[in-house]
Amino acid sequence: MPNPLAPSWLDQPANVNAIDAKVWPRHAKRRATGELEIAGVSVAELATQFGTPLYVIDEDDFRARATAARETLQRAAQKIGTEAKVYYASKAFLSTEIVSWINELGLNIDVASGGELAAALAGGIDASRIGLHGNNKSLFEIGRAVTAGVGAIVIDSEQEIERIASAAGAQDAIQGVRLRVNTGVHANTHDFLATAREDQKFGTALADVPALVAKIRSHSHLKFLGFHQHIGSQIFAVEGFIESTKRLLALHAETLAGGDVPEINLGGGFGVNYKLADNAPSLGYFADAITAVVAEQCAALGIPVPKLAFEPGRWIAGPAGLTLYNVGTIKDVKVTDGLAPAVRKYVSVDGGMSDNARPALYEAEYHVTLASRSSAAMPELARVVGKHCESGDIVVRNDYLPGDVQPNDLLAVAVTGAYCYSLSNNYNFLTRPPVVAVRSGQSRLIIRGETEADLFARDLHYQATHGHMNEKS
Repeated sequence: MPNPLAPSWLDQPANVNAIDAKVWPRHAKRRATGELEIAGVSVAELATQFGTPLYVIDEDDFRARATAARETLQRAAQKIGTEAKVYYASKAFLSTEIVSWINELGLNIDVASGGELAAALAGGIDASRIGLHGNNKSLFEIGRAVTAGVGAIVIDSEQEIERIASAAGAQDAIQGVRLRVNTGVHANTHDFLATAREDQKFGTALADVPALVAKIRSHSHLKFLGFHQHIGSQIFAVEGFIESTKRLLALHAETLAGGDVPEINLGGGFGVNYKLADNAPSLGYFADAITAVVAEQCAALGIPVPKLAFEPGRWIAGPAGLTLYNVGTIKDVKVTDGLAPAVRKYVSVDGGMSDNARPALYEAEYHVTLASRSSAAMPELARVVGKHCESGDIVVRNDYLPGDVQPNDLLAVAVTGAYCYSLSNNYNFLTRPPVVAVRSGQSRLIIRGETEADLFARDLHYQATHGHMNEKS
């Protein structure tokens, strides 16, 4: 009988040991022994060699998803007689090795800070294939982008026009720019066709766009590439994209009268399955629906179809990653709370909100499995929690685990390739975990885990009182 504490979307599994391709990396499976392996490498081997918590990336899955994103979006664009630039949204997960994969696979990359720009450049991608975002770019960040030859800087406010023009003029460069437009559509809600979504920090209002485009065009050191939109993240329905794209194309047509507008950037936000109950549409579904409305609107407006740009990040990185944890304490907690008495199993692990902040930030739901072995025990409703001094320190809010889960078992949490390492932190002075790529039976450390010495590296009192000891050792 299902636990009454379980949310309505969570079904009690028929097989608590199942590894469903819906959420796990494509090279994750159970061995005959019951242990989980990723790309031929067992979780026990990974935990022994690198420790836990541990971020694990199925490298071939990441590469395949990046390639699929590029090919799917470009193919959809070709169907309507145009081409598509595909940018990897690096805020999802970024390292210089990831940049090298993206570069090799022929995608562009977008960044949202000076640090991300530095990582992209250090990873070896040509600056012309980088797009720089941000609602408050510093003069240093703008200058660095212009110097490097970044292909596009996304203007987020009127003040940035003068700042970018000044930096480009000082270097006698022509800087490509896009203008981010707040179309009034925000698909993080069910109200996809809302017109009252202007109350946010990103983008410029629809009514202000013509004057801002004229101002951009007045600067000889700026090249207006077109408009940019981003309507939200983790989107499952296409209606928001369709409505926002219609509004953006109307602006596109209006501004063609004053000069060339070669492209339109339709952003990202394509959703993925985080839990077994999710049913995210395919990327092809989004691509075909969005490009169809582009073709339809351009025909209705009597304008050529522009070049398109897209920015998938989570869709590429998220499902290719998982996180391994070691189980510590376990509590069966009886919950009454106005309901018939029921028990929720609290399973504490050696990480938490320092390696995955999304449940605490957004009440995000994840899927977990017992990874070090299979079990014949009945599934029990569990909540996987971290070791931080916070009641909201939850890793997996609602899922079923075998009733015999015990200390020192390994758990794997699916779809942690995006916005987990990126949001990791040192709360309670926990060290950030390492990141390992697995491929063809081999594992490779791509980001080392932090040590306590790293935690004290910028602590000047510690360095003054203990630094000489470290030098001697």
